[in-house]
Amino acid sequence: MAVATSSPISDSRRVVPATMQAAVYRGKDDVRMETVPVPKIGRGELLVRVHTCGICGTDLKKINTGSHSAPRVFGHETAGVVAAVGQGVGRFNVGDRVMMFHHIPCGECYYCQHKVFAQCPVYKKVGCTAGFEASGGGFAEYVRVMDWIVARGVERIPDGVSFEQASFTEPVNTCMKGIETLHVVHGETVLVIGQGPIGIILAVLAKQAGGLVITSDLFPQRLTISKGFGLEVCIDASQADLVQQVRELTQGRGADGVILAVGGNSLIRPAMDAARPGGRILLFAQTVRGETTIDPAAVCVDEKSLMGSYSASVDLQRESADFVFGRQMDFERLISHRFPLEHAVEALKLAAQPQPDSLKVVIQPGGRWEGHRL
Repeated sequence: MAVATSSPISDSRRVVPATMQAAVYRGKDDVRMETVPVPKIGRGELLVRVHTCGICGTDLKKINTGSHSAPRVFGHETAGVVAAVGQGVGRFNVGDRVMMFHHIPCGECYYCQHKVFAQCPVYKKVGCTAGFEASGGGFAEYVRVMDWIVARGVERIPDGVSFEQASFTEPVNTCMKGIETLHVVHGETVLVIGQGPIGIILAVLAKQAGGLVITSDLFPQRLTISKGFGLEVCIDASQADLVQQVRELTQGRGADGVILAVGGNSLIRPAMDAARPGGRILLFAQTVRGETTIDPAAVCVDEKSLMGSYSASVDLQRESADFVFGRQMDFERLISHRFPLEHAVEALKLAAQPQPDSLKVVIQPGGRWEGHRL
């Protein structure tokens, strides 16, 4: 329970307002710009003014399917500035530039002991909110960051690193976890299906792990962009048979590892077919439950391994932050569209219906301001 604080909070520098703008989910395919209360924070918590929040495919799926109760404010790829600090917080001050993970595990339960952090009951609790049911909250002006996230899940952004760059820290963590799950071995051929922002990140990480990477996408424009990140071997899936092309590039065997970085179930079977006997297939973007058809003999007789990876790993938090803050990739190059908060609904529609010229879409409340310590 949050400890109530007086609102608005003010000093000679800045007034944190009583209300703010937010893109509020009201049901299936229904997001509206609304005026809502600025969240109140309690002991051990932070209030962060959002600068940049990336739009994630999981948020889009929740909106599109109506899978979650309303109202909520989604958005979890968030970077901003500390606007207010709750009692007992010693690590952060007003004005600090930060990004935050919205999930942090307990570290003690059965699942944490087995390093399956995303299944931890505490991890499943979202620790950032713009009000209503906690759901990330980044599609709003201010976000309340709860105490267990402040304790272990907030990273200070170094000087010289942009908010846009820093907003990729959480998705990079999820990609690192996926590559770790796939166990890429030096010299192995890795096919990455889909060259949206996540697919490009996965492909770069697979290459850094020693993989010989093949990329594919239906949009040749995206393949051109991925080539700019050193991913030269690619297949235009709009013009060529993906499975046949992969086999031609691998002496008829198929890829050692296949990463499916496209949502939906229709590409699971082609991804399995593109893997060699004894190969591994990682389902990275398949977050909507439902029936699908796989070839069970491919798992049994052909000894192919079907794997999954979901969300982030606290064990990779520091590594992912170092990767992003050290600019080992220029993530700003992946941003194709930037929308102010008042156009968040338009931003979400574009992200849900990607075009050949669209990659990462971000929402930016922005603005100059000061904060206040409670």
